Amino acid sequence: MKYGFLIATVMLFLGACMQGDRDHHTNAEVVTAWNERVLAMAAAEDKLLTLKGVRTAAMMHLAMHDALNSIERRYVPYAFNADARGADPVAAAAQAAYEVVVNQYPGSQTDLDQELQKWLALATNEQARAKAVETGKAAATAVLTRRADDGWNDPALYKLQPMAPGVYAEFPEESGTPQGFVFGAGWATVKPFALRAPDQFRSPPPPPITSAVYTQAFNEVKEVGRFESASRTADQTHLALWWKDFVENSHNRLARQIVAQENTDLWVAARMFALLNMSVMDAYISVFENKFFYNHWRPYTAIRWAANDGNPDTVPDPDWNNTHRHTYPFPSYPSAHGTACAAAMTVLAETFGGNYAFTMRTEEADSAGPMSPKMKMEPPTRSFNSFSDAAMECAMSRMYLGIHFRYDSEEGNKLGKQVGAYVVETSLAPSRGSP
Repeated sequence: MKYGFLIATVMLFLGACMQGDRDHHTNAEVVTAWNERVLAMAAAEDKLLTLKGVRTAAMMHLAMHDALNSIERRYVPYAFNADARGADPVAAAAQAAYEVVVNQYPGSQTDLDQELQKWLALATNEQARAKAVETGKAAATAVLTRRADDGWNDPALYKLQPMAPGVYAEFPEESGTPQGFVFGAGWATVKPFALRAPDQFRSPPPPPITSAVYTQAFNEVKEVGRFESASRTADQTHLALWWKDFVENSHNRLARQIVAQENTDLWVAARMFALLNMSVMDAYISVFENKFFYNHWRPYTAIRWAANDGNPDTVPDPDWNNTHRHTYPFPSYPSAHGTACAAAMTVLAETFGGNYAFTMRTEEADSAGPMSPKMKMEPPTRSFNSFSDAAMECAMSRMYLGIHFRYDSEEGNKLGKQVGAYVVETSLAPSRGSP
């Protein structure tokens, strides 16, 4: 009896140790922790008003993905292809993340060093840890080298056009930006992560200003998108403000939430976060290329200047303003928010299933422009039956906010789906091969 009890106790102990080892090597917490850290750093530095944060997140997750798949090949790598069998997976992923982030945010090295050591300490096998460090560094170097000349921060080349029907116009009193400032023109020429070129997907032209489609869209946003609108429901006002958080922030937060809920495998999570941030980055590049190709005006200009648009069915309102009394200083068509939302949600659907129901949380949002005080969201959550439903609501939120026409939002949603589907179809595909 005593021997039987002793054997059972030893077996339970060994089983617990083995389970702990499996959890250490397959738990995706290392991925979500670094994701949360890099997005917080980006928001603190520039409020996510540049591509730096999402670009860094994409590179970081790709380096983590490539490091893991050099240890055990489950998916095709992005830039680093080696045989690192025997390396500790969590340590390799952490080292890869560290190398990319400290390269982009060298001023945060002390904090990043502490984060790295926390993860390396979990690798108790010295040989496996040493090989992981080597692997993580090599994977990060490969990704950084591949993205070194992508033009993400090149100066923008854009010239404001003379005022004319449908043409984007400047409105510094509404955008809060200096005279002559236009945001994002340089984004249209950045080298994508997965797309062949920024202009790979061309949206159809916006409707002619004298058309019935335009007139209907004009009248719709004039009513439901105006400040203190009597036509907009309380729920439409809530979703308009609730969806204002930038996609790279809100959708990475959602992804972290779902990964934790589903106890997602480390390799699967690493790939998903890489695809997610690649798709958001490429969505921005694609939609800004479309925006500056069409150079279409915003509702703020269209409604105030309607007496000069050549359409007898559009009635001007020189005092009109939108729901949050702010308009972003770049062309309207298609919606960038709608494009990036749809691209990100397409990746999440590919990972977790098209009919996956979820509740998404956004605690606060800007009260007006990006530099305005934050406002608390009540309630802080919205629930959806699918990722595609959420993507469409995200796109339409911009019409209720009064900064986009319906066709801006609908075409942004279509463009984002194209970008997201292409990223998924052409990048980090499942692999049966070994390193």
